[in-house]
Amino acid sequence: MARDGVPRGSAGGTIGRMTTATWNGTVIAESDDIVTVEGNAYFPRASVREDVLRPSSTHTTCPWKGEASYFSLEVDGQTNPDAAWYYPAPKDAAKEITDRVAFWRGVEVR
Repeated sequence: MARDGVPRGSAGGTIGRMTTATWNGTVIAESDDIVTVEGNAYFPRASVREDVLRPSSTHTTCPWKGEASYFSLEVDGQTNPDAAWYYPAPKDAAKEITDRVAFWRGVEVR
């Protein structure tokens, strides 16, 4: 729970329309099963193109979601470092993003 008393885990919702993540002119994820948390669209892992993901050694910690791991994206010989993240073992408050991936750093989500 944040200092303002709002539980951050309650900020999620779903988008019931087809949503795509595009980078470097290439669709890297597409799904109509999107969970949004804190303004970020989390795609089912199965909807993300595995061939563009490169494991990263970067990890960050969110107090209510847990430890995030990252992927870099590689498309047409260009790399976007740490542009995708996921929570391998999210805390109970964030269970809705289990097996889901979100994007940033120039990845267009629409």
